[in-house]
Amino acid sequence: MVLKAVIVDDEVSGRETLSHYIQKYCEDVEIVGFADSVKSGLEVIEKSKPDILFLDVEMPYGNAFDLLEQVKEITFETVFVTAFSNYAMKALNCSAAYYILKPIDIDELVAAVDKIKAQREKSKEFIHTKILIENINIVNKQLQKIVLPTMEGFEVVQVKDIIRCQANDNFTDIILAEGKKMLICRTLKYFEGLLEDYDFMRVHKSHLINIQFIKRYRKGKGGQVVMSDGSEIDVSPAKKQDLLDRFG
Repeated sequence: MVLKAVIVDDEVSGRETLSHYIQKYCEDVEIVGFADSVKSGLEVIEKSKPDILFLDVEMPYGNAFDLLEQVKEITFETVFVTAFSNYAMKALNCSAAYYILKPIDIDELVAAVDKIKAQREKSKEFIHTKILIENINIVNKQLQKIVLPTMEGFEVVQVKDIIRCQANDNFTDIILAEGKKMLICRTLKYFEGLLEDYDFMRVHKSHLINIQFIKRYRKGKGGQVVMSDGSEIDVSPAKKQDLLDRFG
């Protein structure tokens, strides 16, 4: 399978470097177009209908998300090429989007391409890019979707359906409102950073909770919160005041 690719980056050096790496290390990828802005990017995408879009996150007069919102038909998965940006990274991680950090690491580039190729061989769905675009347009973060990597693949859930997350060695148990529990291939610390702006709070070394599901709080040295599913979660003394402050 040969994958058609488009590179969108406002810097000439960025386009040239990435093009060189792709041609040298990704033999199954054919570059069919370049662009340096949101406007020219849209034109190239509509004309070439790529399988992979290599997209710089920050550009003058718009960014990667502005471009994706304007694409009429998603025929590709996106590999975001970015210098570290906290906002961008959270958005990308929620949708399990593919990304590589500048300066480009060749192993990361090859890994991203290999994952997309494997996905295309199984399915014609462009799930990660589509979910990212959906999330961009949802103001209420609890209604946004998150892609959760499991041992079998991945599952897509809305943030509002996650009651709590519990540490399980180097994995995390995700407990949903419907009663389902999933073992996710990420640490609790990963989810703490990812969901801190989504009404989630780390109340204990082993527990991250969605405060929308708290039913009551029981006083104590640290105390306990009782969640809507009946689970009783210990609050560490160090987190007690932070929790109480959230409810003012």
